[in-house]
Amino acid sequence: MTSTAIDQRVVLHGQELAYRLYEGAGPLLVLVHGVGSSGATWDPVVTRLVTAGAGVLVLDLPGHGHSAKERGDYSLGALASTVRDLLDHVGVEECILVGHSLGGGIAMQFAYQFPGRCQGMVLVASGGLGREASPLLRAASLPGAELVLPLITHPKAVTALSGVGRALGFLRGSGSLLDEEALTTLRELSDPATRTAFLATLRGVVDISGQRVSAVSKLPSAGHLPTLLVWGDRDPIIPIEHGRAAVALLPYGRLVVFPGAAHEPHRHDPARFADLLLTHQALVADSGQTDAGL
Repeated sequence: MTSTAIDQRVVLHGQELAYRLYEGAGPLLVLVHGVGSSGATWDPVVTRLVTAGAGVLVLDLPGHGHSAKERGDYSLGALASTVRDLLDHVGVEECILVGHSLGGGIAMQFAYQFPGRCQGMVLVASGGLGREASPLLRAASLPGAELVLPLITHPKAVTALSGVGRALGFLRGSGSLLDEEALTTLRELSDPATRTAFLATLRGVVDISGQRVSAVSKLPSAGHLPTLLVWGDRDPIIPIEHGRAAVALLPYGRLVVFPGAAHEPHRHDPARFADLLLTHQALVADSGQTDAGL
């Protein structure tokens, strides 16, 4: 096995997908990012996982990062099928799904659609576990957002927002209210094709009233899976109460809270997050051996 990434693009059913594969030990960890983000959001975590010798697959979802940005089906079902198709391409049958925000919804949908291929889940500030969502996301789902986003994602506007965020953070005695990941997302949305894909993906799961899609009724079907939920206690996008309610429905579920973290606990403390993934990977591997009678 090698810890060197294989950076590749593949065309699956007419859609070009970008991904990185790190060969390694243990059940493969498939890292799925959130809406408006990309596989790069996992980089600080991936470095630690690969150093520890874990097998990792990181992808840019359709319409995100370096994957093709075309008009198409951005529903949870379609995105879960894309993950399945990529696993087929790299020759992996089973995996552990690690999903952040929208990626958590995709992970749960994957476990529901392809139960024999999901060995475990890690849901990070996951969508799909309740109605509440950030007012900003709800506003972005409205008709007319196509006219507003080009204005606020213009490079000069992003620079101004960065300055305002630092000033407000200083007044509150904290860092910038807009972290670098949020600013990177705004910069990427200045591209019209990226913006179109972002809105199509967002509107598939969010409307003005909040999250449109709920996986809560499907959680019992994943009750046998070792499931780790990770949340920041200062998440302004998806309330931590969603994680607390969900873990109560999962017999093999565990909730870990990152104090001081917002919507991206994996970036707030990547070392701790990577350690949690490695521990969960070992738990899943041991569970599989027990089930097989080994």
